[in-house]
Amino acid sequence: MKEKQDFQQLHKKNGNPFRRVLIAALTMVLVLFGLTTALVVYVDPFFHYHAPLEGFPYLVDNQLSQNPGMAEHMEYDSVILGSSMTVNFQTTWFQELMGLNTIKLSYSGAFPKDQSNIMKIIFESRNNAEENRLKKVFLGVDVITYTGGVDETKYPIPEYLYDDNLLNDINYVLNKDVVLNYILRPIADPEPTDLSNVYASWWTEEYYSEEWVLHNYESPEQVAEEADPGAYIDAVEKNLSQNICPYIEQNPDTEFVIFFPPYSILFWNDVQRENHLEATLSEYRYISERLNAYENVSVYFFPDQEEIICDLNNYADYSHYHPRFNRYMTECFADGTNLVAKEGQEGKPIEEYLAHMREIAVTFDYEKLLGSGG
Repeated sequence: MKEKQDFQQLHKKNGNPFRRVLIAALTMVLVLFGLTTALVVYVDPFFHYHAPLEGFPYLVDNQLSQNPGMAEHMEYDSVILGSSMTVNFQTTWFQELMGLNTIKLSYSGAFPKDQSNIMKIIFESRNNAEENRLKKVFLGVDVITYTGGVDETKYPIPEYLYDDNLLNDINYVLNKDVVLNYILRPIADPEPTDLSNVYASWWTEEYYSEEWVLHNYESPEQVAEEADPGAYIDAVEKNLSQNICPYIEQNPDTEFVIFFPPYSILFWNDVQRENHLEATLSEYRYISERLNAYENVSVYFFPDQEEIICDLNNYADYSHYHPRFNRYMTECFADGTNLVAKEGQEGKPIEEYLAHMREIAVTFDYEKLLGSGG
């Protein structure tokens, strides 16, 4: 009995040891969480809170997570938007040829809603102040994505990086992948950050060849019934009205440079075999005419560049072209080549571009090309 009383007195004097261990463990966890949060906020590899730290070797390879922070906190007066068709633009070209301080915010496989999500951040962050006014938006339009739903995105977006809710930032500041792969790994193996060429494709020169493209290409089954020429217009109209045109209308002092990329002739083989050539051309026509009606819009048409699209040595697959054609398009933006004419202005009417595209698509010898790959 005396031993039990002595233990109780000692326990009362020193406190519950299990309680002390629990408190110590919780304290360590909280300290660890606090240090992790402080580290992520300080380095901020997704630029969610501030611009890049000078000298830190940021790894910029996550379009979904890093684009919104760059849109909000980088210094720029122009922006490149679009799908993987835009990843090989170098922003230094826009400075060289047009004197623009440009940022690239591409989304691979982007749908119109993806463009809307990032434009919302871009224009809200500018606050419409004259000194922050955005001069130009270069927007690549992939017609195939404009036939989808107005709220459809290529991938689910990390909402906590796109909103202003600090509470859900726990998904960022206590994210193991962020700490290990975007802070510690760059520190351990630092490489200079080249923000002028972020997201550039991994394809090296040997991949740009007819042999490689045909090896990875499969021609679709022939469709007997031709699609209605207006089959895509309703979906396109809705996407433009909800995801693109509001930003054009609300920002009349910003010029929107809309351009259609030059897919290879294999894209048009797909179109022909799936029997929707006129529907596809109608889509190009509708987008061009709808957007070109705005005073602050210019439209460029590259799909009918015969010397580019009919040579598969210019491509790494059926749609992705060599970076030198990104350079070529930048030069066109600077000098007005391949501009779709507004009424009474320079450039060629959209009908001329479409007539040329139709001629190429209909007369090209696909059997000869595909036979050479067999």
